[in-house]
Amino acid sequence: MTHIAVLGSTNMDLVTYVSRAPGLGETVTGREFRTVPGGKGANQAVAAARAGADVTMIGAVGSDEFGARLRAGLAGAGVDTGHLRTVEGPSGTAHVVVDDEGGNSIVVIPGANGTVTCLCPGDETLIATADALLLQLELPLSAVVAGAEAARRHGVRTVLTPAPAQPLPPELLAATDLLVPNEHEAAALTGLADPHAAAEALLRDVPEVVITLGGSGSLYAARGTSPVTLPAPRVRAVDTTAAGDTFVGALAVALGEGKPVADALTWASSAAALSVQRPGASSSMPCRPEIDAA
Repeated sequence: MTHIAVLGSTNMDLVTYVSRAPGLGETVTGREFRTVPGGKGANQAVAAARAGADVTMIGAVGSDEFGARLRAGLAGAGVDTGHLRTVEGPSGTAHVVVDDEGGNSIVVIPGANGTVTCLCPGDETLIATADALLLQLELPLSAVVAGAEAARRHGVRTVLTPAPAQPLPPELLAATDLLVPNEHEAAALTGLADPHAAAEALLRDVPEVVITLGGSGSLYAARGTSPVTLPAPRVRAVDTTAAGDTFVGALAVALGEGKPVADALTWASSAAALSVQRPGASSSMPCRPEIDAA
């Protein structure tokens, strides 16, 4: 079984559903409110576990009620939480507005995630045993860099989701094997709106890039090969909140199992397409039999 370590954030998503999102200074009436376990790190951990991997989460939750719920939710999904620390204070939260088209806007409050500034004893030993390390940017950059460099020392594949988009330090890029931005993050990182041009620019710093294109699929590019665009299944989106994290978690599993890149991307796209047809973040993620059937 593929072993995946995830160094990342764990948040409670506070989700409001509206017919349309409010503009600046505007108030609208929503139709529903939910609290759903999320955070990009935890989402990717759950996605990978449901896709069939042995997954361990590295990070932190707070000492509040949300922290206990977040830990229990990960454990319930089959994620090992032995490296998920509890710190005094509030857990991270994400304040999410979802409209009738499935689009979303999100404000993240780091909470306990902000205390993860470095690796703790035992974390590097765990990373060394993994087939892949999944990273995002909702933790302090110092911890992300430390995790990537630990993975590089032990020959472990690093998969970085550069979200929220921000300038990436050279030492992080040097320790990244596969970069997976969406088209907006790729544009923010490169200043190039065209995904093909952005992918070409990103390959100067990392050996492989997958740019997710929403309903249009994904673009794969690697040094020395021609870019490949793969379509996504055509579905009606209900909530796109965790689609990218579902894609990354499933992709890491598929690559860890030795699937060819095109097959791995198609499988991951199927997982993401299933997730957007359901509300919520981790609660929307499909299990392996569903992905295989799709």
